[in-house]
Amino acid sequence: MMRAIAIAGFLTALLLLAVLEWLARRPGSRVPSLAEVCAYVMRYEVGPVPVGRIGVFGFWWWLGWHFLAR
Repeated sequence: MMRAIAIAGFLTALLLLAVLEWLARRPGSRVPSLAEVCAYVMRYEVGPVPVGRIGVFGFWWWLGWHFLAR
């Protein structure tokens, strides 16, 4: 039962992400696209430390650890 709830939650999140991306790609939209958000995060630095890149790397590591490793 918990597995089905988790899968439903992830599918809901993907659906909401797709809807948000669709809203962002409409002409004249003020909602940033996923590419624009990723570019902004990748540029974020605190002094000489690229905090945004470290965060993106951490996200990919987490994703791979939980869903791609077997």
